[in-house]
Amino acid sequence: MALAPEIKQRTAFESDRRARLSVPATAGGVLFLLSAIILNAALKELPTVGLVQGLEPALRGEAAPTLSPRTAEVRYIDHHAFGLIAGNLLTALAILGLTLVLLFLWDSTRFRRAQTWPVGRPLVLIGGIGYALLNLIHEVILAIQAHSFVGGKDFSSKAVERALLTSGSLGILLTLLGLLAALGLTVGMIATMVGAQRAGLLPRWLSVIGMLAALLFLPLFGTSFVTAFIPAFWLVATGMLLWERWPGGDPPAWAAGEAIPWPTASRQQSAQQSGQQSGQGSTGNPTKGEQPTGLGQRFRGALGGGEPAAEIAPPPTPVAGGSRRKRRKRN
Repeated sequence: MALAPEIKQRTAFESDRRARLSVPATAGGVLFLLSAIILNAALKELPTVGLVQGLEPALRGEAAPTLSPRTAEVRYIDHHAFGLIAGNLLTALAILGLTLVLLFLWDSTRFRRAQTWPVGRPLVLIGGIGYALLNLIHEVILAIQAHSFVGGKDFSSKAVERALLTSGSLGILLTLLGLLAALGLTVGMIATMVGAQRAGLLPRWLSVIGMLAALLFLPLFGTSFVTAFIPAFWLVATGMLLWERWPGGDPPAWAAGEAIPWPTASRQQSAQQSGQQSGQGSTGNPTKGEQPTGLGQRFRGALGGGEPAAEIAPPPTPVAGGSRRKRRKRN
């Protein structure tokens, strides 16, 4: 358990750091969407080769055709190289902003929960930087290979595979490293989301969206506007929270400097039920042990709170006919 001065120093540091990180978090979300728009526009008319088109040379009796059916795909990539590189550059910048936010969340969670998984931080650091750089490097090398292919004279299937980086030692190395980086970023981000939720730094639903966004970094989901929208939404929402502009108020764990886990759904429901029962009990007749209210409470307050209201003597009532007796005596 951290001491009070240490907690005060940490919360002051986090408050200043949150204000600075809200900018790259929000900008990263915008860059995610912008990169998805650019990449989808660049790849919208990419020619594809079906099974029949791929087997067409073999059906004609050509075992090793001099012109591969996928030649048009390589030429298209060479023609749209600028858009593909620009889109991947924006994605890399967004991933770097995401990495900064995740590292800050992990450090803040670790300060409040010492049992936080220690491997999460290096996974986020290595996976995030590796994912951003490797995707950009892969796209740059792909553009260079495609340009060399178009300017050359070898359009065979092997030359196409080398140009598309689907074969050869360089292509296999980039694919393997990219897969490891994506896996590291996914696991590290999920671990950070779980720890931040348990520490009370992020709302439960925002942590769940962060876990879903982490899974979308895996290569099997591909690149589309939907897969980019969820990480972008998480970054923008987290940027609002870091900027201390959260609609429901700032989570109390930030200011407290210690873990204040979010209550589960069952606990919230039981708390609401107990609040309703206590409200119903206070509106009825006072039970034994309850303080009297209303007029009795005001009477007791006038006496200094020492005697109950029932013991206060009522004012004397005038006796009927009293004025007549006085008149007879005067007479």
